[in-house]
Amino acid sequence: MVNMPALEHMNQILHILFVFLPFLWALGTLPPPDALFLWAMEQVLEFGLGGSSVSTHLRLLVMFIMSAGTAIASYFIPSTVGVVLFMTGFGFLLSLNLSDMGHKIGTKSKDLPSGPEKHFSWKECLFYIIILVLALLETSLLHHFAGFSQISKSNSQATVGYGLMILLIILWILREIQSVYIIGIFRNPFYPKDVQTVTVFFEKQTRLMKIGIVRRILLTLVSPFAMIAFLSLDSSLQGLHSVSVCIGFTRAFRMVWQNTENALLETVIVSTVHLISSTDIWWNRSLDTGIRLLLVGIIRDRLIQFISKLQFAVTVLLTSWTEKKQRRKTTATLCILNIVFSPFVLVIIVFSTLLSSPLLPLFTLPVFLVGFPRPIQSWPGAAGTTACVCADTVYYYQMVPRLTAVLQTAMAAGSLGLLLPGSHYLGRFQDRLIWIMILECGYTYCSINIKGLELQETSCHTAEARRVDEVFEDAFEQEYTRVCPLNEHFGNVLTPCTVLPVKLYSDARNVLSGIIDSHENLKEFKGDLIKVLVWILVQYCSKRPGMKENVHNTENKGKAPLMLPALNTSPPPKSPEDIDSLNSETFNDWSDDNIFDDEPTIKKVIEEKHQLKDLPGTNLFIPGSVESQRVGDHSTGTVPENDLYKAVLLGYPAVDKGKQEDMPYIPLMEFSCSHSHLVCLPTEWRTSCMPSSKMKEMSSLFPEDWYQFVLRQLECYHSEEKASNVLEEIAKDKVLKDFYVHTVMTCYFSLFGIDNMAPSPGHILRVYSGVLPWSVALDWLTEKPELFQLALKAFRYTLKLMIDKASLGPIEDFRELIKYLEEYERDWYIGLVSDEKWKEAILQEKPYLFSLGYDSNMGIYTGRVLSLQELLIQVGKLNPEAVRGQWANLSWELLYATNDDEERYSIQAHPLLLRNLTVQAAEPPLGYPIYSSKPLHIHLY
Repeated sequence: MVNMPALEHMNQILHILFVFLPFLWALGTLPPPDALFLWAMEQVLEFGLGGSSVSTHLRLLVMFIMSAGTAIASYFIPSTVGVVLFMTGFGFLLSLNLSDMGHKIGTKSKDLPSGPEKHFSWKECLFYIIILVLALLETSLLHHFAGFSQISKSNSQATVGYGLMILLIILWILREIQSVYIIGIFRNPFYPKDVQTVTVFFEKQTRLMKIGIVRRILLTLVSPFAMIAFLSLDSSLQGLHSVSVCIGFTRAFRMVWQNTENALLETVIVSTVHLISSTDIWWNRSLDTGIRLLLVGIIRDRLIQFISKLQFAVTVLLTSWTEKKQRRKTTATLCILNIVFSPFVLVIIVFSTLLSSPLLPLFTLPVFLVGFPRPIQSWPGAAGTTACVCADTVYYYQMVPRLTAVLQTAMAAGSLGLLLPGSHYLGRFQDRLIWIMILECGYTYCSINIKGLELQETSCHTAEARRVDEVFEDAFEQEYTRVCPLNEHFGNVLTPCTVLPVKLYSDARNVLSGIIDSHENLKEFKGDLIKVLVWILVQYCSKRPGMKENVHNTENKGKAPLMLPALNTSPPPKSPEDIDSLNSETFNDWSDDNIFDDEPTIKKVIEEKHQLKDLPGTNLFIPGSVESQRVGDHSTGTVPENDLYKAVLLGYPAVDKGKQEDMPYIPLMEFSCSHSHLVCLPTEWRTSCMPSSKMKEMSSLFPEDWYQFVLRQLECYHSEEKASNVLEEIAKDKVLKDFYVHTVMTCYFSLFGIDNMAPSPGHILRVYSGVLPWSVALDWLTEKPELFQLALKAFRYTLKLMIDKASLGPIEDFRELIKYLEEYERDWYIGLVSDEKWKEAILQEKPYLFSLGYDSNMGIYTGRVLSLQELLIQVGKLNPEAVRGQWANLSWELLYATNDDEERYSIQAHPLLLRNLTVQAAEPPLGYPIYSSKPLHIHLY
């Protein structure tokens, strides 16, 4: 053993290697143990056992054990027919997404009823069972037939080989037709030209979708059975099976289903080489078909990697000189060194390709290293576990489910090209950038991760996003005179593929100058606000829980008296200092410095420490109420005049003795209609805080005709009386009207303050944002959270109404005004972007959203409108090796070189490499996407 030459040579090599280990570790070429272990498992699973890269590390371990167990078990099966059937069956089963199928059957979908979802799952299982039975039947029959005659077997396999060649050419043509560019260079003449709207796209895309269906049938049903026929007729399976036969054919029967397109290419290459070459060469004499397919698969993968890495290296080298912003003092020197030592650079690229490790451009300069081997999923954790969540994340939450459904159709048709684990795609719509990564592929399924990049664009982000827009515009939005024009952005890492119609929010920002600052519009605003307040309060009261439940209880009672809680004790004394004091925070919020914020901070005045609170047993009420004590079905009682005035005075500024003539005695009243309580305001809203003289002065502004019209438009209550008569009686009830006058005008007074002047644009913006001016009614309103929100809602509706009137013309009658308000209630959310309800409205897919803002830089008021509609997302494929190389450099720079400078060179804008966007899309903490989905399983049929 000591004198064996092989061991002596190995001893010398290892001595040299150990000397360089610290140097390799410092350069980041030496892999961490966990990355090395996962990489080795992934390589063996993919090329030795016919599997695929998977979405999680646990899934990788489980799939590796099961696949290896299948290969080992096949060796111990004595029967040749049994071996073939075992390989075929387990190859099919392991290529399915069994975990997702079990999850779908065992759980209910949130979007669909449980019945259709379960029915669909069982249909899917039945389809897979039929395919499995047919595959096993075909394999056994052809294997049995191949045992009769050597000549007929060889001829049959050659015939199947010719058929596979034709099938490969057809599938390649059908796949390339689906994309905007053929092999990424020539403009596809069959692809729709100048596609900018969804309707035009659907009209021109119909034929391509039919071609996509044909392609999917050929790929899903015809190709696997044709390849199974080719493998079953092979002579290697007739005799005693060896280790090489078990490994090679286990992989081959698995690849038929796991990655049909690549398996078809490998089978055609093996068949072609066998047909055109002599039987005496080493390839045909010493290797069985399974091992040949394995070697061809490795060569195919490494060749594609080498071309991608070479293209990436050339792009980095050329752009470091041609792009002025990328030039440095050392650029010329580095370019010369790369040219002089080009053979050495090629060796680095080849070595990186053989290891299937990323080509690492040091600091993204043309200095290339071999990154350490790592799995396709270039981060240690599971996909979608972390993201830099912000206010804009909600737009991606809304979009991703619909995008996933559209991706299913595009991937099945072949619009995104060949689907391989590790492929990256970039989607663009308005200010949104969507990063899509394929994690895993199998028979009729694909697992992806979708990331959303930030919407607040930095200078680097904007520069690269502009280049992305240029690439997509040249591909999709230009009319070409030539038949097959070339791709002008071929050197870019992004190659346009297709456009996807997705239902999402379109973001439009309008300048409101000339509308919100118009004196005429602001003058009409005040009158419209009272009408909107009336409509909102009537709608709220008519739909309050419990209102309709008590309809039948009051139908046969005649006129019902006004029932109010008893006043058990007098209200607590209030000093003039307490009444006249103002909250300093409120003054700060109302100062002129805060007028011009883009979105002023909403102060939670409802939660102030100095809220007015009733003592236990104390209830406040309006003039005209009675102290009632219920006895059976009757209630009687009176309130002493002194106590009544004490209740009314609560919340007023202090007045001198003997000067209470402003508080006249109001006679006690009751409802004149027995149904009025169905639309009556809540008891706590009837308390008074305003002097009678001010209330009388402002009551003249109350639109009684509008109030009655709104009541008459209410939905019919179930009653023996005619609905129109009931509503007419309610509308004529003066006591009910007085309640509404009091509440509406007090809210109006709270929103505008004591002056009856036209509001300023700054005032409109502040109140819209929830910052109200101080008045004696402010505390009264903020004590009632529901009423406060309704008043704020009415104010925002009125602002939207003012903008619509200025844009669409004046409102002709009450019915048109009702239509506007009903549309706001049904289809709009009108509020602030920072509100939680804004996010809820987006997730609920409210058709429209509106927000008011102020641009302090330009000094203009702006309106932001989100519209939910079906729009086109442009999608392109990225060079996977360029992404892996930049992510490897990011990891090396932050972890090995510890260079975390926010303005470092390697994250600056690069219009061809899309360097800044690629860094953003990396998994946190290295990158900072604002949204990252969990692995999404897409079914490709």
